Amino acid sequence: MQQPVETTIEFDHVGYEANGRSLLSDLRFTIAAGEFLVLLGRSGCGKTTTMKLINRLLTPTRGEVRVQGTATTKWDAIQLRRRIGYVIQETGLFPHYTIERNIGVVPSLLDWKPKQIKSRVHELLHLVGLDPAQFVDRYPHQLSGGQRQRVGVARALAADPPILLMDEPFGALDPITRLELQQELRRLQHELGKTIVFVTHDLQEAFVLASRIGLMQSGELIFLGAPEEFGRSTHPEAQTFLRTLRPSEKAQEH
Repeated sequence: MQQPVETTIEFDHVGYEANGRSLLSDLRFTIAAGEFLVLLGRSGCGKTTTMKLINRLLTPTRGEVRVQGTATTKWDAIQLRRRIGYVIQETGLFPHYTIERNIGVVPSLLDWKPKQIKSRVHELLHLVGLDPAQFVDRYPHQLSGGQRQRVGVARALAADPPILLMDEPFGALDPITRLELQQELRRLQHELGKTIVFVTHDLQEAFVLASRIGLMQSGELIFLGAPEEFGRSTHPEAQTFLRTLRPSEKAQEH
């Protein structure tokens, strides 16, 4: 069945330059509605720059990025960002706001009624596995790193945006908490059907989460395909990432 165009993202010959240096060159790809695309690559390869073009934190210097069929430059930036949830590594929670107020920020800006906001906050806390009775009145510093990331995801989902951008959200967490949140996010994706773009440099994380993996190198998209296709890729950079999953095998060869 064809996916509805209103929740797709399109990169049409997109380039981006800053300070006379090319950071992205000729990106051409489409993200379908309900897809979980993981942008994978080393630090500095252009993953986060690519993501920031989607919610117009950056503007292409060449080509066009389209969200819901409209170029990002033709969207009102605020309206665009309210349709896109955004989760970063350190969550960006307001330290002087309670958890309830943090999650309710965007609905408040959209003039939701207080009762409606409260109901949505409770619904989302349940969704991300936190008991509202325990957490609504707490402040971010009273939560563990994993709990703060769950709140960050809840906040990004508060106004029910069709698109979710996630920039290495679990990178600072311990391995066990990280795996738990990866599994939780995958469950949420199946349940909610959001279009998710997720940035990471961790191939194992990409394999856990992605419906497709986009591998970036030096500002170019050098591979785009399903995880099983990535596993068969002969591209040298893909092979380098695949070796990170098999260190014990490499050790046994010597």
